[in-house]
Amino acid sequence: MRIIARMFHPEITVAAVTETDGRFLVVEERIERRLVINQPAGHVEAGETLLEAIIREVREETAWGFTASELLGVYLWRHPGTGRTTKRFAFTGAVANFSDQKLDAGIVGTHWLTRAELKRREPQLRSPLVLRCIDDYLAGQRRPLSAAADLDLGSALAVAAVGL
Repeated sequence: MRIIARMFHPEITVAAVTETDGRFLVVEERIERRLVINQPAGHVEAGETLLEAIIREVREETAWGFTASELLGVYLWRHPGTGRTTKRFAFTGAVANFSDQKLDAGIVGTHWLTRAELKRREPQLRSPLVLRCIDDYLAGQRRPLSAAADLDLGSALAVAAVGL
């Protein structure tokens, strides 16, 4: 019997968890005709480090400049409907320098919501990782930024998921 090994290649994404006065910056976006709520997040592009990707994604999706301070966690999640697997590197940090720019296609708006408001809107969350990252943040989970900031697409695949 011949066994064919399938390579496991999750999609590499980044997400930003930023909080001001108990409210978290989130985006409302249209994904496949459904309005969902997510942290500012997206895919890492070829040639980018994780840190470069999160700074770009936050700017494109919210018009805020993002300064990452720590790595919140590395999460592995499999979408139950599509089977697609995502490895998410979540960073904490602060936003400043808002610019009046057009947001990414699909972004309907940005909101500052409390954890309780997000919980009430749980059916609208893009994935369970939205609340998981908030809960890890509120629990004080942090890792040094140096643990992942310089990783690129290739090296990010080798990092074990530690957030779940």
